[in-house]
Amino acid sequence: MKRWKYFFIFMTVFLMSNSVLAKDNTIRVLTWEGYVKAQEVHEINLILRQKGYDYKIEVIQPWAEGPEQMFEILRNGEADISFLTLNYINMQNRRIGKILQPINVDSPRLPNYKRLIPVLKDIPSGMYEGKHLYVPWGGGAYGIWANMSVLTEKELPVSVKDLWRPEWKGRLSLTEGQIQPNLSLVMMALGKTPFYLNEMKREELQAATAPNSEIQIKTNQLYANVGYFWNEGPDFSRKEIVLVSSYGVGTSAENRQGGNWKLLALKEGNTVWLDTINIHKNVSGRKLEAAEVFINYWLGPKVQNRVVNELGMVSASLDVSNPLLSADPDFFKEGFFWPPWGKKADNVMRRISNVAMGKQNK
Repeated sequence: MKRWKYFFIFMTVFLMSNSVLAKDNTIRVLTWEGYVKAQEVHEINLILRQKGYDYKIEVIQPWAEGPEQMFEILRNGEADISFLTLNYINMQNRRIGKILQPINVDSPRLPNYKRLIPVLKDIPSGMYEGKHLYVPWGGGAYGIWANMSVLTEKELPVSVKDLWRPEWKGRLSLTEGQIQPNLSLVMMALGKTPFYLNEMKREELQAATAPNSEIQIKTNQLYANVGYFWNEGPDFSRKEIVLVSSYGVGTSAENRQGGNWKLLALKEGNTVWLDTINIHKNVSGRKLEAAEVFINYWLGPKVQNRVVNELGMVSASLDVSNPLLSADPDFFKEGFFWPPWGKKADNVMRRISNVAMGKQNK
């Protein structure tokens, strides 16, 4: 009886050890849907094996959804590599940034880093004490896209201010969930910087929520022109909607299915975002080396071409043709990157937006 008891204990310990070993040999990736394809995972795992790394890449579920969800997953140590949007890293007292480790951008395993767009490499909101908590991967604009199957060039808005005009009432669609870029439209229409609210002092922020404040009235007027607020992604099936706000990915997918949507070249410009690749602070040794091999592959021309041609984003690589950058060389201009939103400013933006939507009690 004792013999079977000891055998059972031995097998339990053996299986648990193998389970831990399997977990340690897995590099878990937290990513937005579509950023890491199954075939690419197969290819990078072959590369790791050929280079002598006893690790394999695994894309975890669920997909990335936003800063709160990504913070929880990283805090619980459930992901080794993440695809964070740049402004998430140092927002809310660096709570995500504290979980990341600086990336050695001079690593011999990151040769593709040298071929990235210079202006994307040293953005302060992704750095801490002069060290990189990110490498740029791909980005885009929160812009207004026009249905060119319905509109003509002469009809298109040329300024942010044009979105308030009566001819667009009920024909404009904005996002309901991430309202900060909507408020950036309001700021630019008022002749201010896109992230003016994020730069205001406490007393000024409080005054901005007054019912008769210039910002609240302007937001009310913009939202009154909106025919449909979208959540997960723009809805292109609504025939009355001819102007849609988009981060670019959804619109590009619609165009691949036969749509004809064009990003407006508004004279004030568009706020821009950048998705990045990051490494958890607990990754070390050979596992860290393998993580760098993964990152280098995702900075290479094969994946970076897909960033442009499949996802409709702007590639971070100099070795890829970027139509949006060619059309606007100042696409990633200083002052238009989404910043790490301050908590007070974020709360004020939500209050202003809720009032404009008629959600005063929420």
